[in-house]
Amino acid sequence: MRTKTVAYFLSLAVGMLGLTSGQLFAQGSAAYPEKPITIIVPYPPGGFNDTLGRIVGKKLSDAWGVNVIIENKPGAGTTIGTNFVARSAPDGYTILVAQFPFAANPFIYKSLPYDSSKAFAPVVLAGRAPMVLVVNENSKIKSLADLLAAAKKSPSKIDYGSSGSGSSEHLAMALFENMANVSLNQIPYKGSTPLLTDLAGGQVEVAFDVFPMVRPFIQSGKIRPIAIATDVRSPLLPQVPTVAEAGLKGYEVSSWHGFMVPSGTPPAIIDKLNKQINSILTQEDIKKTFNEQGVVPDGGTANQFDAFIRKQMEIWKKVVVQAGIIPE
Repeated sequence: MRTKTVAYFLSLAVGMLGLTSGQLFAQGSAAYPEKPITIIVPYPPGGFNDTLGRIVGKKLSDAWGVNVIIENKPGAGTTIGTNFVARSAPDGYTILVAQFPFAANPFIYKSLPYDSSKAFAPVVLAGRAPMVLVVNENSKIKSLADLLAAAKKSPSKIDYGSSGSGSSEHLAMALFENMANVSLNQIPYKGSTPLLTDLAGGQVEVAFDVFPMVRPFIQSGKIRPIAIATDVRSPLLPQVPTVAEAGLKGYEVSSWHGFMVPSGTPPAIIDKLNKQINSILTQEDIKKTFNEQGVVPDGGTANQFDAFIRKQMEIWKKVVVQAGIIPE
């Protein structure tokens, strides 16, 4: 009888503890946020990822009445800042600005200090910037057909620029080479600006890069777009055909930007962040800023962003393996 009585009270205590924990969890989620939030940008200041973190951070601060701190942690192909978030408390107070490399890095680096598929919970896909295939203004290559013909005639002789091994520019061209069954010669640079400066100067002949970076060079007349890697023509470059339209069906690459939090963050907090950021993305001043940067606002549910990332990982795993891409 004594044993049964002790077991009964132990069971009752555990049940009461579980109820109390659940109540505290619900109260904590409902109170969020009640202290400063930090948004980690795994890039240097400047560029769209930094802009995205700052404009969304300001809007969250205005809406919720808490400070939102933007902290830049660049380096090692975004893995330094990404790892910082992976190791942060899963409480919604540390948020990652995630971008294209997030889906490719697990296959480029032999080992990462975090598990990309398990250490993070997606919040929302904020926007996508189209990749544009560009050439020097004086290039004899006037179209995608010209590039394919030249590449087939002279394998590995056409120089293309990238922002480095494993960069979005490199991966976009590697996918292009694979799908078109051609070979070009990569010239890696330390970022888009020196790459596009050399393209404008004729040191390399062709490159894929995101629209926010190529836009000023196109406007100056120094480089010329010959195709855009979206599934339909973009209002940003309405006269430029898509890569698929120009002859390489099924090709589509965009540089994407979104928000993630550490895995284990309460679903109620993720949902609150998702709804607030979705609301921010519909505001006219935000849409204007995105448009000025050449980025198309996105949005949607956390589950949709999760499915998008997993699909991206499938695509870039194949590209990295087939091209034998390794970090510099």
